[in-house]
Amino acid sequence: MRLLLRWIINAVAIYAAVQLVPGIELQSTLQDQWVAIFLLALVLGLLNAVLRPLLVFLTCPLIILTLGLGTLLINTLMFYLTGVIGARFGWGLQIESFWAAFLGALVVSIVSFLLSILFIDNGSRKRYEHRS
Repeated sequence: MRLLLRWIINAVAIYAAVQLVPGIELQSTLQDQWVAIFLLALVLGLLNAVLRPLLVFLTCPLIILTLGLGTLLINTLMFYLTGVIGARFGWGLQIESFWAAFLGALVVSIVSFLLSILFIDNGSRKRYEHRS
C-alpha cells in the first residue's frame, strides 16, 4: 500500500512540475495525460531506487563539500533522465534547459516531501503516542 501511495505522490509531483515550471512540457502519444504521468512516476521511482544511490556514493565528496547542495544536481539529473527515458517510449518530458530541469526537480522534491508528510505515516506518531 505504501508503494502505491508513493507512486501516486510522485505522479502528482511530476504533474505539478509540468504545470508550474515554464520550459517543461509533457510530450505524449497516449490518449490520457495521466497515464503518461504515472508511467513517468514509475520511471522516476526506478531511477531513484537503482541509479541515485550509486550517484550519491560516487559524488559523496562533492556532496560533503557543498554541504548537501550536490544532491540538487543529482535530483536534476534524475528528473532529466526520467524525461529522456519516457521520450524514448513516446510519453516523456520536453525540458528546454538545465534551469527548467533544476526547477522541475525542485518542485518534484518539495511536492513529494509535503505530500509524504501528509499521507505517509511511518509509525513514529504511533510510537510517540504509545509512550505517553
